[in-house]
Amino acid sequence: MKHASLVTRLNGEEMQRATTDDLVFTIPKLIAFCSAFTGLVPGDVIITGTTGGVGAYRQPPVWMKPGHTVEVEISGVGLLRNSVAQAA
Repeated sequence: MKHASLVTRLNGEEMQRATTDDLVFTIPKLIAFCSAFTGLVPGDVIITGTTGGVGAYRQPPVWMKPGHTVEVEISGVGLLRNSVAQAA
């Protein structure tokens, strides 16, 4: 199976880059595990952790702020783009 690449950008600047071969468990195993205790439907997201590049560990730290745009792109899957908003 070809490994998918994942890229996270904040306001167009690349913050993280990794591939699925960095995962401890394969994607099919993660889906099987989650399916054992909950039903999965199209649109569900399984969160597995984070790669290097986390904002708190950058020098200086980088934090998302209202008005920023964050993008997560996975090869073969697509691009998710969201605007950051002030908490209500």
